[in-house]
Amino acid sequence: MCVLTASAFILRFCFAEFLKNEHGVEWLKLLDIALILIAGAFFVLKEIAQVIEETTEILSERTRIASGLLQSLGTAFPDMVLGIVAAILSLRLVNEDYGAAINFAIIAASTTFGSNIYNIGHAIWCVFRQNVANKKGNEVMMVPFIKNLGQVLPMQDHKKKPSLKEIDASLDILNVLTILTGIVAISMVAFGRVTQPPENISGDLYQLIRPVGVVILILCALAMYFFRHTKRDNVLGEELEREERYYAQKPTWVILFYLLVSGIAILFADEGMVIAVEELCEITGLPFVVAGALAGIIGCIGEMIVVHNFTVNPKGRIGDALVGVAMDNIVTTMGASIVAVMGGIFLGGNSLILIFVIILSLNTALVWQISKLKNYFLAVQN
Repeated sequence: MCVLTASAFILRFCFAEFLKNEHGVEWLKLLDIALILIAGAFFVLKEIAQVIEETTEILSERTRIASGLLQSLGTAFPDMVLGIVAAILSLRLVNEDYGAAINFAIIAASTTFGSNIYNIGHAIWCVFRQNVANKKGNEVMMVPFIKNLGQVLPMQDHKKKPSLKEIDASLDILNVLTILTGIVAISMVAFGRVTQPPENISGDLYQLIRPVGVVILILCALAMYFFRHTKRDNVLGEELEREERYYAQKPTWVILFYLLVSGIAILFADEGMVIAVEELCEITGLPFVVAGALAGIIGCIGEMIVVHNFTVNPKGRIGDALVGVAMDNIVTTMGASIVAVMGGIFLGGNSLILIFVIILSLNTALVWQISKLKNYFLAVQN
């Protein structure tokens, strides 16, 4: 943990600070940006995701809080922080450079909602491959022709199987997520049109206004509270508990401390990456909404790794993955509402329509794949 935190600190206060040098050489800045994004995403965030994966199951067993909820609170934290940090940077610039402030606000929105697209899309693929394995009755590669990404075993060969209650809970949470996403999109169009957008913005510009942000925040908190209890029939047995190695032997307060330190490391790394994304747009002319959507990949890497691992390493935790990915997007939607309350979330007309249509379509596709998985369990029981 010390290495991860120190690495995140160096990325933010050394490499990211270099980008603020107005007289810096452009190619050196691009190299610095690449280093910040790659090291932040594939070292700091990836390793922290591993810590979250290994600790949430222990906490769930001890507290009876749904592991998927605990998992989402950890893995969605990068998404939330990326958006919130971008919003803070936006608010700092409102009086100095309104155009730049809007650019950061667009990054905040497209990063937050863009990460939902990647999370759901990746989960669809994982459940789809699980359904293929179930249908064939044999293991299949997670990605055809690429063995290194793991094998998906048919459900009959899993050590433990998710309960129907877990599957039903994931479907319920996805339906809640769809409703919340629809409310956000409709409210931005109905109440959030900006009458005088800055000169650097072409076309319509929409904002998620504060009163709606407060409503969404309350609804997200209620959803998390309602689905807080685990639906698993059996908690970890002794054999699986030993596989958690290090953390199973630690008291709860130590585990929570590790998660707190993980959050601090995420905060430093994410702020550095937001600064890098903004500078990349300034140098290359890349649209801020596109850069923000690409930055969403950074925020959701943790959740994607966890869902992938729960699929290719069958320990009865696919149910956790399904609940977790749905709850993760509830948490990131809550992050968007926090950004809205701060006054820093905007989207252009075309990007607004595109992002929300994709999210709603992918939610429907994931419900379809989870329903097929549920049908498999019902057929086996009968």
